[in-house]
Amino acid sequence: MRIGILGGTFNPIHIGHLVLAEEAKESLKLDRVIFIPAFMPPHKNSSSIINPDDRLQMVCLAVQGNDAFEVSDIEIRKQRMSYSVYTLRDLHKQYGKGTGFFLITGSDSLGELTSWKNIQEVFRMSQFVVASRPGFPVKDVPSQIKVVLITPLEISSTQIRRKIREGHSIRYLVPDPVRGYILEKGLYRDKNPGK
Repeated sequence: MRIGILGGTFNPIHIGHLVLAEEAKESLKLDRVIFIPAFMPPHKNSSSIINPDDRLQMVCLAVQGNDAFEVSDIEIRKQRMSYSVYTLRDLHKQYGKGTGFFLITGSDSLGELTSWKNIQEVFRMSQFVVASRPGFPVKDVPSQIKVVLITPLEISSTQIRRKIREGHSIRYLVPDPVRGYILEKGLYRDKNPGK
C-alpha cells in the first residue's frame, strides 16, 4: 500500500491543501492520503494557532466525500510538540511492512529541512515529497526528495485568518462545511486566537 502523509497546522485547512493532496495522490499513485493536524508545530508561532480540536474538526469536515482521504489525530492525542520522525515511527508500527509512506510538504518548507528533527531518519522511513507552492520556487532539491508540481493556487491560512479578522468573505477559499464551522464558532476574529 502507498500512503501519502500530509501533516500541517491546518489553521484553517483550505482548498489549496485539498488540491495539493488530490494532485499528489494522482501523481504518486497513492492509495490514500492521511491528513495529520499537528498539536504544536515546531516551526510556527503558536500565538496565532487555535485549539487543536477545532483544527482537527475542520480537517474532518474538509475531507468528507473523498474516500481516498482520511484524518488522523495521532499528533493531537500526544499533546506535545509534533515531529514527523515520531509520527512516522508510529505509523510504521501501525501499518507494518509492505506499506510505503510518502511524506508530502510544500516547497516553502525546503529551507527548513536542516532544522527538522532526525531528518535523515525521516528520509529513510518515507519517500520525502516536495509539492510546488506559489512564491517558493523548487530549486536545489536534494536527490532523495521527489518533486511534484501542483496547480498553483495563491491561498494561505494566514490570508484566510486576516480576511476573517477584517470581516471579508472566505467563501470558495475553504470548503463550505469548514466556512460554516468557522462562522458558527466565531474562530479567528481575535488577533491572537491562541491566547
